[in-house]
Amino acid sequence: MLRAVDLQARPGETVAVIGSTGAGKTTLVNLVPRMFDVTAGEVRVGGVDVRRLAPEVLWAQLGLVPQKAFLFTGTVASNLRYGKPDATDEELWSALEIAQARDFVEAMPDGLEAHIEQGGSNVSGGQRQRLAIARAVVRRPSLYLFDDAFSALDVATDARLRAALKPVTREATVVVVAQRVATIREADRIVVLEDGAVVGAGTHDELAADCATYQEILTSQGIAAVEGAPS
Repeated sequence: MLRAVDLQARPGETVAVIGSTGAGKTTLVNLVPRMFDVTAGEVRVGGVDVRRLAPEVLWAQLGLVPQKAFLFTGTVASNLRYGKPDATDEELWSALEIAQARDFVEAMPDGLEAHIEQGGSNVSGGQRQRLAIARAVVRRPSLYLFDDAFSALDVATDARLRAALKPVTREATVVVVAQRVATIREADRIVVLEDGAVVGAGTHDELAADCATYQEILTSQGIAAVEGAPS
């Protein structure tokens, strides 16, 4: 259960949410696309309470990549076009390149027309995540929601993908849920959740200096709270 969470994410800003398992990170993100509704307060997108928006209007603004990326029976292209039905092949390849997925799709026998099994069972977990990210990128939404969407990627791929996303998301609002500090340390603002409540908010350096919960997360991941200090 979330309690007294007050959070703003503006266009052009990347806001990260971190916390231990069960802290309420996914619950927070799921309130935006109305997987369920708040019982008190409100969630706004573009200044409008999401409960007042028609589902198709709300979803048109969102690029959601859930914790467990899901693909549908079809092809790589048909899966990506769930994000934008009229996307050109060029747009699909561009999105795949940003998502660090172009190389493995080009290596598949039929490229964009390569067959995808239900759930994406014929590709690896990391490939599923990258295809789901490409699907969100194709849409070019005004709000990106990445719910632990980089967890199956190695650190180097994670870093390349985030660097490639920056120019694409420059004018969008980006919310990133993560457990790995390396994924979110460069965010404009990091929100630390514990037991459904916000216990810290600020930059990586600010939280490393004065947020006990964030310091515990750093320690658990072998990261020194102060740069240059032993981990």
